[in-house]
Formats: sequence, C-alpha cells, structure tokens
Amino acid sequence: MNVEKPTGINEPEIDEQVTVGLPYKVVLFNDDWHSFDDVINQIIKAVKCSYETARGFAFEAHVKGKAVVFEGELNSCLKVSSVLEEISLHTQIVS
Repeated sequence: MNVEKPTGINEPEIDEQVTVGLPYKVVLFNDDWHSFDDVINQIIKAVKCSYETARGFAFEAHVKGKAVVFEGELNSCLKVSSVLEEISLHTQIVS
C-alpha cells in the first residue's frame, strides 16, 4: 500500500529575523545617605539628561520611595544601573 504525501502545502519562507525585546526599566530607590545634589549629578551622568529631569527623578524617588529613571534594552539598563551604583545608590532592573 502506497501512502501519498499531501501536496500543495508549502513551508513559509522566512526572509527576515524578528526579535522582540522586552522593555526593561531602571528603578532608583530613595535612601537617607545621599544628598539631592549627589543623586541629581549621578542621574545626569547615568542617563545623560538635563538637570531639571534629574531633579524630577530624585524628587520622585524621595517622595514615592522609588522612581523609574530609564527605560530601554537590557544592556543599556545594566550600564545606567552600574553608573548609578558607582556611588552606592540602590537600583533594580525590572521588565
């Protein structure tokens, strides 16, 4: 008995690779050890933002206990977190 294979079924051709990157976020937590100026200057260094933006992040962390200071790819978040932690700021990367 011969079994025929189905005909007319074509495998789709993949002509480009699609990568879905999860959006990661760097969360900065409030502490009682650093001055506002220290935190603001370190945020500017890490995120490359304006003084006003960094001041807003620092104030949000102070009032709410934490602030999302950066969002992007994991490697970028690791770099930002590393710079913030240079002066022992507490951060966390979340997805």
